[in-house]
Amino acid sequence: MPRYILFNKPFHVLTQFTDDRGRQTLADYIKIPGIYGAGRLDYDSEGLLLLTDNGALIHRMMNPLFKVKKTYLAQVEGQASPAQLAALRQGVVLNDGPCAACQAEVIDEPVWLWPRTPPIRTRRLIPTSWLALTLTEGRNRQVRRMTAAVGLPTLRLVRSELSNFSVMDLIPGQIQELSEETIIDNGINIKPKKGDLQATDLTKPVAAKRSGRPPQRSRPTRSRSRTVGKTLPGNR
Repeated sequence: MPRYILFNKPFHVLTQFTDDRGRQTLADYIKIPGIYGAGRLDYDSEGLLLLTDNGALIHRMMNPLFKVKKTYLAQVEGQASPAQLAALRQGVVLNDGPCAACQAEVIDEPVWLWPRTPPIRTRRLIPTSWLALTLTEGRNRQVRRMTAAVGLPTLRLVRSELSNFSVMDLIPGQIQELSEETIIDNGINIKPKKGDLQATDLTKPVAAKRSGRPPQRSRPTRSRSRTVGKTLPGNR
């Protein structure tokens, strides 16, 4: 039976299990063989990562055609203007093509968010602010490139929601094993369809196709997820 692991990835942890440069990896936190990340999360980003040995699900999570929504909290340099927010919502153009439309709004600094170690570098004369961005694409360093494109460099980035799962359910470095029922109940379809990946070598990356059509916009879910499962020992 496939396994599903939800993980709150700390800052400066690679989303792979080995590294020839001695950096922290998933192996420092997860001792379950044969699972791989269903999507990417950068070394200098934090927050929710789903791992599994279900190849079809990995394909779905990385393919924007299936519109799995991901919400990010970005601490940016400067104060976002209405024009900058409008540009993000419409879909900025990056060097690898235009982004699909997304949701973007200014928010207060989350009171529940853990402090980052080390903290971000602050400059006395340059203010920072927080944005919440919800998108279904998953290009390399996409959120950082999007905010930079509109003049708001990202200083800290946290994936706060993955479909209906919330990072508030896990402390940094904590993992939780989920049942198939819980995965489905939180808005992720794990059943393969025609055209999905069937026999997959999970050691090879899955190429994501871009639809060219913006996803339907809906308000991001702010409620805590209904995670049901067991928290594994030795995960703090």
